[in-house]
Amino acid sequence: MSDKILIFGKNGWIGGKLIALLQEQGKEMGKDLFLAETRMQNRESLAAELDKIKPTHVLNAAGVTGRPNVDWCEDNKAATVRANVIGTLNLSDLCEERGIHCTVFATGCIFEYDDEHKLGSGVGFTEEDSANFDASWYSKTKGMVEQMLKVYSSTLILRVRMPISDDLSPRNFITKIVKYDRVVNVPNSMTVLYELLPASITMAEKKLSGVYNFCNPGVISHNEMLDLYKKYIDPEYTYTNFSLEDQDKILKAGRSNNELNCNKLVEAVPECKINEIHDACELVFQRMKENLTADGTIPDKLFKRAKA
Repeated sequence: MSDKILIFGKNGWIGGKLIALLQEQGKEMGKDLFLAETRMQNRESLAAELDKIKPTHVLNAAGVTGRPNVDWCEDNKAATVRANVIGTLNLSDLCEERGIHCTVFATGCIFEYDDEHKLGSGVGFTEEDSANFDASWYSKTKGMVEQMLKVYSSTLILRVRMPISDDLSPRNFITKIVKYDRVVNVPNSMTVLYELLPASITMAEKKLSGVYNFCNPGVISHNEMLDLYKKYIDPEYTYTNFSLEDQDKILKAGRSNNELNCNKLVEAVPECKINEIHDACELVFQRMKENLTADGTIPDKLFKRAKA
């Protein structure tokens, strides 16, 4: 019997990319690929949809991160819990009862550099480490729900970090920092979706479970990323740095900075090419330049900061 995949989060950024990827791989809508209609916090409706479609695999890319950013979650705590905790647990719990494999696109923004994992040390947090960052409601709820998800033997938990795509989607980490008036400059683990979304499908097919740090090996800084943007996309682009302390003054919620150890991920899918983050980002910008040139964004439709 062939796999039947049900995607939650069809209207989201990652959900949309998963749909496109699976269709490129030959999945047919309504045959072996289905898009969930139910809100995950509605347990009875959720159970009914699972029983109707009878998927072999569920991909959970639903939830809230907040618009325009995670500060939204500070003012909408109940809604955040409803989607990111109750909904996520409902889905994994119902899948466990039915023997359905469930992949959760979670977050690695539940850690911050500490004495055992110092900035620049190359020592990353592993899958065995528990969250140590709760300076935002978003991260606090994500850290708590990860601990609960671990009890489900049919759930795969992927810690995504600062996801990067080959376009200028508003959800792309590159697009976000390009438009900031000032940026901090901190090395971080990041997730190049072009390389890692195919890996997630492979992991689901293998029915892997438990926690995986889901990013490219190594760390890259904001400045390194913006310098690549200047090199490939807009040579006239300029940026200004400011400190983490100054950043904290303009944000409602804290921001996570960390390095995640990706050895477990790389070893789990040797058939998937997962480049070191600097190499992966060079390739991202090469593809981005081609894409933006083809659609006419380069050279005249790029973001330009208003002059003071």
